[in-house]
Amino acid sequence: MNEFELIRRHFTRVAPSAELGVGDDAAIVRPTPGCEMHVSVDMLVENRHFFAGMDPAALGHKTLAVNLSDMAAMGATPRWVVLALALPEINPAWAAGFAEGFFGLAQRFGVDLIGGDTTRGPLALSVTIMGEAPAGEALRRTAAKAGDDIWVSGTLGEAALALAVRLGQIGDVPEDVLAACTTRLERPEPRVMLGLALRGIAHAAIDVSDGLLADLGHIAAASGIGAEIELTALPTHPWLDLRRENHAALIAAGGDDYELCFTAPASARQILSMISQALALPLSRIGCMTHGAGVRLLGCGGREHVLNKKGYDHFDQA
Repeated sequence: MNEFELIRRHFTRVAPSAELGVGDDAAIVRPTPGCEMHVSVDMLVENRHFFAGMDPAALGHKTLAVNLSDMAAMGATPRWVVLALALPEINPAWAAGFAEGFFGLAQRFGVDLIGGDTTRGPLALSVTIMGEAPAGEALRRTAAKAGDDIWVSGTLGEAALALAVRLGQIGDVPEDVLAACTTRLERPEPRVMLGLALRGIAHAAIDVSDGLLADLGHIAAASGIGAEIELTALPTHPWLDLRRENHAALIAAGGDDYELCFTAPASARQILSMISQALALPLSRIGCMTHGAGVRLLGCGGREHVLNKKGYDHFDQA
């Protein structure tokens, strides 16, 4: 199998939402009238973002999920993606598994693959995603206001726990707990429907990819204000909950959660409760935006709980 046979067999699909999809020098898409286009790109590199030998179907799922999460954070409907692959060799079985995971998630959210590129090299995967939202309705990092509630979806720290176990940093984690946390690490669930539901309700939003403290810090900095969150309010797995003080770094700064963190006025609490019920997705109020700067994590007695790191840095050599 050569490069073009690989593309035809595993990555050429009908793209009904595009004027022209895979097979030409460029794709052609027609945005919905009255909508603004949202574009984001993410790259996953072997041994930096995932371990060598990761199940290809799980890797296909995650490769797309992290981009869908960016659309969710903007309140955008995901529409189209292009995929670039650097592969050390052509492995038809690996490609079939990867495509299964990738297109399985794409089908769930009505996303069409409309182009891409392949080359030989160390395993790396890059997706550029395009989505839409009605003009002026995007969720932006710059719109948080002092006094806003801070919310987060789902749970935090599970993916970080799985990673810490894999790196030998933590032991004695029960097998059922580790299995659940590994699923969170390898098959994150993008909160697309939540992002759409938050349009016109939330002031600002971001997806939690590098750690809650780091990502919330981006909202605070972009909005020119500060934030305070309570360690005891952060939702997490029951196993971590019992060890919250010892594993605060995993919960508040671990990353790879791909939940949504957003701010909203106190007047939105009731409707957010209704959204939570409708989506069967827990939403937790974890703090508030403040006058000032930076993000403070408050522990017992309201004292600041200081962590050595607030999130993941792709160029950190530690």
